[in-house]
This record gives sequence, structure tokens and C-alpha cells, in this order.
Amino acid sequence: MRKLFLALSFAVLLGGSLRADEGMWLPMLVERLNYTDMQKMGLQLTPEEIYSVNHSSLKDAIIIFGRGCTGEMISGQGLVLTNHHCGYGAIQANSSVEHDYLTDGFWARSLQEELKNEGLTAKFLVRMEDVSARVLEGIRADMSETDRAARIKERSAAIEKEATEGTHYDAVVKDFFYGNEYYLFVYETFKDVRLVGAPPSSIGKFGYDTDNWMWPRHTGDFSLFRIYAGPDGKPADYSTDNVPLRPKHFLPVSMDGVKKGDFAMIMGNPGSTSRYMTSYGIQQNLGSTLPTRIKIREKKLEILKADMDASAEVRIKYASKYAGISNYWKNFIGMSRGLKRLRVYDDKKALEDQFSAWVNASPDRKAKYGEALTLISKGYSDKEKYNEAYYYFIEAIASGAEIMRFSKGFEGLAKALESGDQAKVDAEKARLKGMSAAFFKDYHQPTDQKIMAAMLEMYHRDVEPDQQPAILKSLHSKYKGDWAKYAAKVFSSSAFSSPARVDALLAKPSAKAILKDPALQLVNAFYEQFFEIRKLSGNSDESQARGYRLFVAGLREMQPDKKFYPDANFTMRLTYGTVQDYFPADAVHYDYYTTLDGVMEKEDPDNYEFHVPKELKALWERKDFGAYGNGDDMWVCFLTTHDITGGNSGSPVLNGKGELIGLAFDGNWEAMSGDIAFEPELQRTINVDIRYVLFIIDKFAGAQNIMSELKLVSRPRVEPSVPQGNAEAVEPAVKMN
Repeated sequence: MRKLFLALSFAVLLGGSLRADEGMWLPMLVERLNYTDMQKMGLQLTPEEIYSVNHSSLKDAIIIFGRGCTGEMISGQGLVLTNHHCGYGAIQANSSVEHDYLTDGFWARSLQEELKNEGLTAKFLVRMEDVSARVLEGIRADMSETDRAARIKERSAAIEKEATEGTHYDAVVKDFFYGNEYYLFVYETFKDVRLVGAPPSSIGKFGYDTDNWMWPRHTGDFSLFRIYAGPDGKPADYSTDNVPLRPKHFLPVSMDGVKKGDFAMIMGNPGSTSRYMTSYGIQQNLGSTLPTRIKIREKKLEILKADMDASAEVRIKYASKYAGISNYWKNFIGMSRGLKRLRVYDDKKALEDQFSAWVNASPDRKAKYGEALTLISKGYSDKEKYNEAYYYFIEAIASGAEIMRFSKGFEGLAKALESGDQAKVDAEKARLKGMSAAFFKDYHQPTDQKIMAAMLEMYHRDVEPDQQPAILKSLHSKYKGDWAKYAAKVFSSSAFSSPARVDALLAKPSAKAILKDPALQLVNAFYEQFFEIRKLSGNSDESQARGYRLFVAGLREMQPDKKFYPDANFTMRLTYGTVQDYFPADAVHYDYYTTLDGVMEKEDPDNYEFHVPKELKALWERKDFGAYGNGDDMWVCFLTTHDITGGNSGSPVLNGKGELIGLAFDGNWEAMSGDIAFEPELQRTINVDIRYVLFIIDKFAGAQNIMSELKLVSRPRVEPSVPQGNAEAVEPAVKMN
């Protein structure tokens, strides 16, 4: 296996073209970079049917769902399909002990039953544009990074303003290839997104943490929402007058299923990758970054789980928070394992050695790129001394006890009070009342108190003394290391520890009371120390920024025949590949699909992660799979070779005709280092088979109102449990709606 990896790495070092399944490509560039390869593999659409500004195309069916996922339009009435774990926060927010939609699931039987979700948005990409020339005009190589960044920020803001002036659109200019290119993205954001349907967590999260990032997988990870617009079809705040959105395009749903070797593509919004990370970055990740983050998250999860297991109310309140912490805790563990096992450092070092030899072979290249790796090395070196303190602040303080973050939100009120501007005071009070209500809905003071004590104890124990705020050392002495006692003192005296105390503060607000509050004073002490650490680490960020920009520019010049793709940055990308099995280790083979039989094999009534709903078991026992089964089998998930990462959750998996065949929701354990180095023989995307989604909606939930909206295409149907007119023959290429 190792020989195979070395051979693949060597091919890349020689500048050979990438395998078709590697790469997160900008849709507007597909015709130039990828279209011929995609056609050979099975694509039947034109480039214009994938991405178009002037006509309906696949891009018009893809949304940014919420703040970190992808969703897709699947009906002409604004119906959105995304992952269960993407909708989990909304499902949790609508749940209570009396209406536990996390446990029981939720299915709206009419538009009137659909549930409101405060703050949930859906963003459509209107267009993207290469604005590199405008942004970089007049930017000189000898400019300081500070001046360069200021100029680029100013020009980006002007471009964004120009793109949205006189419209209701949003816009953002983002950098690519470490600041060598810049693209403008214009979005239309809808603010009324309602919950339509979700299976119980025993289906939508089947396997929970145990199966997370693992194959074989048997999780029905999907949920359904609907986008509403004002009567004029434009974005509007929630109102009973709003109507279901009529999207420019929605995805037909294929009933054909998949087989090994089938072409497939994914369009979505991958969040973040670091494919150009150097060996210096690998060293720092393995040495301090990942171990620190894993250790802190593990402690938080331990505390949350104990309290969630003890109380149904706490379980519901913290379900989404726990899932968010746990997801990347396990990812960090897998990434560490993958980086070591696949010897990614060695491959990166080999590429850097080749780059150095290429640079040093030409005086011109040496003058242009000679300092690239030196700057990168210096940046990591300058940061290393403070790296543990940096991530302790991120994980244990900024993402630690919630009362500390909550208290920071009141500083604006204190400033308004000190200024004497009553209008600002009233505005701040109104904002904080809403913020407080949302905060305490999903908050349990005893749990947060335990988190504070544990995080302070770990911070004091593990961070270098000269990098700790003075208050921490003072408190350790005063309370003799009893952090639980100190945390109890904070919560007993802070105005931010309960709804009643916050209400009392807002009724008679005082700048002094806010600024002297022990929770706010504590968190501010850490923030001050954090900013000091950033200063002490010198110009590490600037060194890395300039070094990486030169390194990536040099790589692209060194390998002119290679098709380069930019790192993910939560913008729309297309990735393509095939349905495939894989060999994770010597003498081990994983097939490319799983079935409902596997759900029953994993069933464990004594473990909530592997509960099976009795209704699902009854359908399985009767082999009552309707039109969605493969004979006596009900497929659940399947694998593809797609290149995805966080943010792609909820992305549609499409066949060559642009029809929906699945829903991407995870990657595989053996390739968790994939955000840094793509491993073509190991890296797989785990997808829910769309037929399993339909089976759950139709046969399990009996949600015929949802089924009637869908455009099902394909093979002759057997035992239809939805109206016969809902199925239609497949055309050579799907028409754009």
C-alpha cells in the first residue's frame, strides 16, 4: 500500500495531471478545466446547464444552508433537502420534553404545520466573477503585508458595493491560492426557512459518535425544510403572508440507484482545506495543535455527556452543542492518525525539496521565489512557542464556559450607558432581551459551571505560566487550586448566570455593574492576554501569508501542465468521480454500499446510538420497501470518490443527467488527513442513497404531501405508494427547470 502512495505522490511531483476525482473546482471554470474529462466519465449535461448566470442551471438549485452546510432545492415549491446533522440545531430548537422531535422525528402534513426557525437562512449564488486584475492592480511585491492587506480590503469593499448597489443582494470578494487570485460572489439570502420533516435521531443519527466518520455506515442523515419568500418572490422576514419560494431550478430525483463505476458529481460549499500546507505546518499540527484541541474537547464532551445522560431536559438543550464539539473532536483524532500513517510529512518535504531545486536553478526564480519556504518556516517557528496558549484560548475560553461569551455581549450596553445616548441604550436593551431569551432556552447553569471549572484547571495546568493572565495565577493562589469553588463563586454573584438576574440588570442597567461583573472581568482578562500573545508571536502571520503566496505561485509556474484547484473557502465548488469500493488495509475490502440488514445487525437496545424504531424494523421484516428497494434489499448508503470537506454536508450527489441520486454527509476514517493531502486510493465520500430517503419519507413516515411535490424519474415503478403520475421517463439529458 505504501508503495502505491509513493508512486501517486511521485506522479504529482512530476507535474502530472490530477486524477479526475481530486479537486474542488469553481463551476464557472468547468468548461475550460474539466468538461472533456467529465464527458468521458459519463456527464450528459452542457457546461451551461451546470453553471449559468443568464439561464436556469444546476447552481440555482444549490444553497448555503444556515452558517455551514449545503442544501438543494427538490421541488418547485421551495422544498430543501439537507443533512439531518445540518438541520439538527433547528430540530433541537423546536424540541421540548413535551415535543421531542429529536427522539420522535417531525413531519409537517401541511404548510400550516411547518415550523419557524429564527435566524436560519438560505443563500443562493447569483453569480461569481474573477476580479483578480481589479483587486491586484498596483499591488507591488515590495509592499508590506499590512499595506497590501489594507489596499486589498479597500478595493474588495468597493467591488462588493458596486455589485450590490440598488439590489437586495449580498456580495463578498474572497482570495484564492493564498492571495494570488480574487473572486467576487454575489448572493441572494432568504430569511424565512421552515422545518418540514426530519426522521427520528435513531435514523437520522444512527450510529452517533461511534459510527461518525466510519464505514460501513447506516445513517439516514437527511432533513427537509422549505424556503418562503414575500408575495413578490423576494427575501422577506418571517410572516404568515409569505409564500413558498419558486426556485429557478430544482433537482429531479432518480429512482435508478447506483452501481460500481457510475459517474457522479457533487455541487456544494466546502468549508476549508489546506492542501498546500507545508511540512512545517504538518509538524506543528502533530506536535501541538491537534493534541491540544483533542484534549480540551474530550474533557468538555465528558462533562456534557454525564449531565445529558442524567436529564432528558439537559439532553435536549445540549444535543446540538454536543454534536458540534464531538464532530471535529473525532475528526482531529482521525487527522492525526492519517497524517502519521500516510507519512504526509515525507510527501510534503519531497515536494518542497523539488521546489527548492527548481528555484535555485534560475537566478530570476531565486529572486522571485527564493524566500518563500524560509518565510513559511519562520512563521511557524515564531508561532510555535505560543501555539498551545493560542489554542487553549480558542477551545477553553472563547468556546468554553458559555457565561463568559454571553457576558461579552453586554459590553455594548455598558458603552452606550457611559456615552449617555438613550437611543443607543434602548436599542442595546432590546437586542439583549432577545439574545438572553435565546441563550437561556438551551442553557443549564450547573453544566456550564462544571465546564468553567474544568477549563480553568486545564488552562492553569497546561499553559506556560508567563502566557497566562495574571488573574488566573492570583485565583489559583486565593482558592488553593479549587477551581470548582471559584466557579461556584462566579455563578453565585454574576448578573449573567440566570434569566432573572439578566432581567433585573436590564430593568436597571448600570455600566459599572456590567464591567465589574466577575464573568466579564474573567473573560476580558483572557482576551487581553490573548492579544498580548498575538503581539509576542511577532510577525508570524505576515511571514506565513507572504511565504505561502510565493510558494503557491511558484508551484503553479513549476508545474505548468497541472490543473490546480484552490483550497476550499466556503464557496460553491464542483467535484466529480465515480461510485467505488475501497481497500482500507491489507486483506480488508469494503463494498461500496450498505443495506438495511446492516442496521438490524448493529441494533443494540441497551445503547441509544444503535436503537432501531419498531416501525422501521417491521418494514424490514416484511421486506416492505415499495419502489425503493433492490429486490429484497433496501440500500442505505453508498461510497463515491469525491473530494469534499466540512461545508459539503448536505450536498447533492448527482448522476450524469443532473438527477439526484444521494446526499453527501461524511468522509471515511482512513482518510481524515484529506483536508491536507488527498489520498485517491483511500479517500471516499459517504452518501445517503436517495432511495432510502424516499423510503423513510414514504413508507416509514407516510408523508404523502411531501412525496407529491417531488419529480421522480426513471425505471417503471412497482407498488407505488405515491400517485402514479409522480413518476416519468428519463430523457437523455434532464431539462433545466
